[in-house]
Amino acid sequence: MKKDTYRVVTRGTNGQLRVKDYGSKDNLLQLHTQVGIDDCSTDLDLRGLPVFRGLIGPMSEGKNVVRYESPDVFEALTKEWIAQPPERRTRRRRKLEAKPEDVADVTES
Repeated sequence: MKKDTYRVVTRGTNGQLRVKDYGSKDNLLQLHTQVGIDDCSTDLDLRGLPVFRGLIGPMSEGKNVVRYESPDVFEALTKEWIAQPPERRTRRRRKLEAKPEDVADVTES
């Protein structure tokens, strides 16, 4: 599916996250300087998209959104993501019940 929304996430002067969406990469090119193109992403939809000076990205966010973040936002969100406790998974163990025919007769003569 084609990515058709370009999202830039920065931090405002009050410390809050600012999210700005653009309908095309041309609008984004007017505000930011392109320094290259992404040619190594494992998400094939991101390959060929612009890389901008001062922004981290492109990153995939959902099916049709390309996300760019300022370095401070990227660092803060990564630290939050790492600090989250892992989701606990429980494994059910089968109770091993000994059947009479499975138990060896250990009588000494």
